[in-house]
Amino acid sequence: MLNLLVENAPAVAEAVPGVTRAIAAVGGGLAAIGAGIGIGLIGGLAGLAIARQPEAAAEIKGNALLFAVLVEGVAIIAVVVAILFWLNDKG
Repeated sequence: MLNLLVENAPAVAEAVPGVTRAIAAVGGGLAAIGAGIGIGLIGGLAGLAIARQPEAAAEIKGNALLFAVLVEGVAIIAVVVAILFWLNDKG
């Protein structure tokens, strides 16, 4: 089923004006929401870990910061790709 959708994607994009922009908008929004959830979980769980082991706070903070940066980087790349699709749409 997915293969059929992928094969017909260019035809659908040409037949329905603005479908690429709609998909790009949804993709960019989902990337932003996903990053927000991910960073929230990282922060919350890091706080719980520090509460359980205060002596490891520096190491936990460093790891949490690293993971937050990685999540944010992926989200920025996804939003940039969505913007490129938005700007490249002919409809």
